[in-house]
Parts: sequence; C-alpha cells; structure tokens
Amino acid sequence: MRTSQLSFLIPLILCLSFTTGYSQQVIREIKPGMTLSQSANIQPGVYQLPGADSLDQPVLIIEGAGTVVDFQGATFVGNANREQPDQYKGLAILVKNGKDITIKNLKIRGYKVALMAEGVTGLHIEDCDFSYNFRQRLFSMREREDLSDWLSYHLNEKEEWLRYGAAIYLKKCKDAIVRGVTITGGQNGIMMTQCNNGIFYNNSIHFNSGIGIGLYRSNRNRILNNRLDWNVRGYSHGFYSRGQDSAAILCYEQSNDNTFAFNSATHSGDGFFLWAGQTTMDTGEGGCNSNLLHSNDFSHAPTNGIEVTFSSNTIIRNRIEDCTYGIWGGYSWQSLIAANYLARNKFGIAIEHGQENFLMANEFVNNETGIQLWERLEQPGDWGYALNRDIKSRNYTLNMNLFNGNETPLRIAGTDHVTINENNTFLNFKALLVAEKPNDQFFLVKNDVYQLDGWKDAETYRTMNRQNKPEVYARDEARIRGRIQRYKEMEKGPQPMPDAMNASLPEEQARGRAYILVNEWGPYDFRSPVIWLRDVEKDVYTFSLYAPSGTWRVVESEGFEGFDHSGGAFPDTLRVRKIAGAEILSLNLEYTGSEVTTQFGEVIPAGAKVPFRFSRYEKTLDWHIRYYGYNEASDPFVNEAAFRKLKEQKPLYEERTTTLAGRWWGSPAAGVPEDEFATFATTQFTATPGRYRITVTSDDGMRLYIDGKMRIDHWGIHEPTPDMVEVELSGEHKIEIEHFEAGGLGTLDFRIERL
Repeated sequence: MRTSQLSFLIPLILCLSFTTGYSQQVIREIKPGMTLSQSANIQPGVYQLPGADSLDQPVLIIEGAGTVVDFQGATFVGNANREQPDQYKGLAILVKNGKDITIKNLKIRGYKVALMAEGVTGLHIEDCDFSYNFRQRLFSMREREDLSDWLSYHLNEKEEWLRYGAAIYLKKCKDAIVRGVTITGGQNGIMMTQCNNGIFYNNSIHFNSGIGIGLYRSNRNRILNNRLDWNVRGYSHGFYSRGQDSAAILCYEQSNDNTFAFNSATHSGDGFFLWAGQTTMDTGEGGCNSNLLHSNDFSHAPTNGIEVTFSSNTIIRNRIEDCTYGIWGGYSWQSLIAANYLARNKFGIAIEHGQENFLMANEFVNNETGIQLWERLEQPGDWGYALNRDIKSRNYTLNMNLFNGNETPLRIAGTDHVTINENNTFLNFKALLVAEKPNDQFFLVKNDVYQLDGWKDAETYRTMNRQNKPEVYARDEARIRGRIQRYKEMEKGPQPMPDAMNASLPEEQARGRAYILVNEWGPYDFRSPVIWLRDVEKDVYTFSLYAPSGTWRVVESEGFEGFDHSGGAFPDTLRVRKIAGAEILSLNLEYTGSEVTTQFGEVIPAGAKVPFRFSRYEKTLDWHIRYYGYNEASDPFVNEAAFRKLKEQKPLYEERTTTLAGRWWGSPAAGVPEDEFATFATTQFTATPGRYRITVTSDDGMRLYIDGKMRIDHWGIHEPTPDMVEVELSGEHKIEIEHFEAGGLGTLDFRIERL
C-alpha cells in the first residue's frame, strides 16, 4: 500500500475507534453550547459552567447512535453559591436525537435541571450523582404550615413540572435504563413524561423536598429496588401532617401497566401517590390502571402510605406503618389489595365510592380503624367523573384478613353487597363493626371472632361466625398466619434485576414520623449536627440533638438559663428555661466528631469543629384585623382609592389576635362574603435594634406598609405566594397590611424574624 493510501485511511480508523469502543477520544475542556455526537471520555475535574436563564440553552448536548460518554467522575457546577438553591437556573446536559446513548460517572450540581433527555430510545444513565440541584425555599413553620409550600402536579401537557426543576427529566424516551444514580439535597429526582418500557433500579433518591420518581402518561416501566426515603415537606411532628403533595413515587395521568417493587419509600409525603388525571376527572374514562405495587415499604408517610384513586390496580405484600391513611383508594375499582402489612395507621384502608374491590390476606395491626368503606351524599358539581359513571359504593369481598388490636376493625356506611367471610380473624377490638347508613346485601359470616362481648351488635352476628375466647388465639395463631403465608407463597410477584441491591431502610436508621425534620430547605438527612425544638411547656424548652457520631457543647446562648447540661454525645436531649420576658432566643453549639456533610452538600472532615444553632424571635404582636366586602365601585383594581376607604367604615367583622395566619376556603368570619372581601390588619410594637426579615404569604393581593411607607407590593390575583423584605428596626413601629381575596382559596400569613 502506498503512503498516500495509508494517510487517507488514518482519519477513518480514528473515527471508527471512537465509536466502536476500542479507544475513546478524551475531552479536556467543556465549552457552553458544545455538542458531543461520538463516544468520549471526559477529563476528570470540576467544571464551573454557569446555567443559562433558559432551559433551552443547555451547557452540553449529547446525541448520536451508540454514543458512550464516560465522565470519569467529572463534576459540572452551575452555581457555586451552595446556600441559595432556589436561585439555581439552567440545564447542564441535554440528550436528544439519539439511540443507545450511555452517560456514566458524572456529577452535576447547582442547576435547575441537571440532565434532560428527549426522544431518545435506549438511553442508559449509570453511576451518576445529581445531588444538590434546584429546590424551593419552604415557608412553613413549626407551629403552622404555609400554603405557598403546596405542590401541584396535575398538569404536564406543557411541561409544567419543570417549574420545580429536576435532577433527571425524561420526555418521550423509550427503553431507558437508569441505575446507580444518587440524588439528594434537591427537590425532584427522576421525572418522566410519555416514557415507556424503562427500567429504573438501584437508585438512591432520598432526602429531597418534592418527588423521588414521577411518571406522567408513562407506561410499562419497572421501578425496582430504589431507596426513595424522606422525599417530604409539609410535616411538623405534633402540629400538622400535610405532605403538601410531596411523594416518594408519583404516578399520574394515564400511566398504566407499570411495576413498582422492592422499593423503600418511607418518610415521604405520600409513599405512593397515584391519581387518574384530569382527563379521567373530566370524562370518566381512562385512569392509571393495571399498575402493580409489590413488596415495597411505604411506612411513616404524613398523609398516605399509598394513594390510588379513580383507577384499578394491584397492591400486594407491601409494608405500611405509621401513616395517616395506610391505603387511600377513593373511587378505586376492580382492585386487588392483598397480603399487605398495615400497622399503627389512623386508617388501615379507606375507600370512598369504590367498586368491586377485593381485600384479601392483609394483616391489620393496632390501627385506629382497620377498613373504612363509605360514600358521600353529594359529588362536586365540576367532576365529569361523577356525572359520567356509576359511582355507587358497592361489591366488596373481604377474605382471610387478620385484624389484631384495631380499635374498630370495620367501619362501613352506605355500601352495598359487602361480603366479609371465610376466615377473616378479629382479635382485641373495641367495636368490631360500626355500620352507618343502609348497607344492603351485607354479609359478616364464617369468620373467627375472638371477642364479641361488649359489642352492642354482637348478638346479631354471634351465630354467624366462629366464636372463641381471646386466650384461644395463641393456639390458633400459627394456623391463621399460615393461611396468609400460603397466599404470599402462591403469589410469586415480579422478579428483581439480577444485580439488584437490597433497598430496605438500614436497621441503624431511626424510623418514625418523629424523625421527619423539615427546615426551610427540606428534610434533615442525619449527616450533620442539628438541634431541633421538640416541646415547650411553660418556660421549659426541650430540644433533640442529632448528628453523626460525635460530641457537642454549648458555646453561647441568649434568652435562656437553667441548662440541664451543656454538652454530651449524640443523640441527646437538652432542656433549658426561657428567661422571663426574653424575645430573642438563641443557642450556638459546636460539634466535634465524624465527617459532616451539610444540607448544601459541603463536606467537612472528621475532627473539625462544626457550629450549629437554634434561633427564634418570640415577639408577641397585637393585631387588629377588620374584614369588609367590596363591590364594583370599590374594586381593588378599578378604584384603589375607594377600596382603601373601606377601612374608614364599620367592618363586617373585626378581631384582635396575636397571630396573623388566615387560611380561608370560604368566608373568613360570620357575615363576611366567601369571595370579594378585604382584610385590613394593623399592629404597633417596639423592636429591639437590629435587622429583621418580614415574610407575608398572600392569596390574592397584598400590600405591606411600615410606618406609612410601602415595603411590599403584590397587588394582583395569584396563588399563595410569599414575599419577603429585610429592614432595620429600632424602637416604635407600625405595620399595616391591605389584602383582598377575589375568589376561591384565600390566605394572609405574616411572620417576622430577627436576623
């Protein structure tokens, strides 16, 4: 071969080597807007690559067929300011126009969206870390929630979900495999729309403030062996248990035939949140159907361990403990709920307007109510579902369930054709059945009842069921539990992936809703020191202290005295007494011990002294609140002057309170209209010199004045939205708030803190 012929072939050989995997080109520099369409290795290191204002301008584009990009641990940083994750913007990587593209060993932080893929078949994402990307600041407090923190995932036709950001966002991707991905310290993990036949397994998506894995119009996917714990907001132990539509797993709007198995999805707003979708609500057609939930742990949810509504699904062998509702199945139909363990929930299973559901071989332990079935008298007028379907509560079969220690095993109202027979077992209850309203064709027969005495309707059912004394149960327990176990063995369930990890919550990890600690950036992850206010009784404040192994000590304090101790090892409890009349309370502490990872992802080596603190401003304000109705002549948009003059008139209602925290789903007070009302609130107080942050959440319009000067102007119709202002205060001040509610939900929530 001549030299000229050889030189002609060299570029071709190099090109082939890039795509066949025998050698990879090495990329040593990433420039914004760069496109990779061939396989490559990325030079390890930290790449400071600021995100653009728009998600339409990704930092890096990857496309092609068979493209494999190994980032070798390289880190993309979009925003170096770790402590303002609500300011993160931009898209790090866009994958498009390709097939069989692999991305691995990549770290991304500081973006609104870390990785987005659109229209890719056979996308593989492996062993990546997309932690510490966008998350909203939360405004809920220990004593009350803030309505601005509620999430909404009802629509995604125009990619509305992107307003909340995501670590991974997949659109119209088929046959994707995502495994070995870590996502923490963000808001949403993996979000997908119109994605089919994917496999998502061995991922750790936990301690985020929104959704772990979310599906929208996505079918036949397998979600297996993932750690999806503590994806939560809207919870304050002992005060409110809302969840605010956060969830470990979200399954929405015509997402069918998916398998969710072997996942640990604990301590999340909902463990599993399924809603049929707006299409179903408008037409009565469709739903999120034929999904399988198998062998997951959905425990310790502030709201629902599992929510499955307006759909037909299969729920088998899941663990659901310590939730408000173990399974909420409103309007579910032809669903199988079998062999689940439901313990210490307020309600084990609750279904309104369900039809043809089969509840079999479940174990109910120490719930307040085991099973509740009922129907409401009226349906919302804007539900096409109720207008287009038969929604009668009817046709249930309860078979071979075990009820032990439930206050009320059964609570059934207005439900027809309920068959409770053949080896259900009832033990240790106050009232076996509370039956309200007519329940036509109701059968409670051929069951094992170990206690009938004390139940007012016992005689009705005494001869229809097998009766035994409670002490006989010990003899029969093996037989009873054996029936349930035989069903579990008969029902084989899905197969895990060959290299699947055990996703169970580690035994050393504290369990229970008391360990859901949510601050302004999301759930506490037990990797840094924290002091958490647990209780206030008179002037005694009780704190819990958590951290990796190590010791703590009090460095300084303000407003407290009478410490029961000033140092120790973790975990610990500290009790102190508030100094009478103190308004500014603070504790500055110091931790020494193991390596620490802060809530913003900063790693502090073992042995370093790490400060952590508690602070609280307890100024008591005297609010004077007056309510008025307004009309066209005093409309806040048409005639602001006339609107403001309303406060010169006699109010429809007035009150004095120390807390301005209105949440109105109707009229705020007697005599005040539900819509088109005005609120005027005034307070005067003396401030210790310093800098303060004032936050007001409003729905709808609001203006705030300090000493007659307007400091916040949000005069428009909007959803619950927080506005903040920082001001220097000293001495006497007057705060005035003007607010109007045009219609629907209304809120006006004020708080002040000293910085």
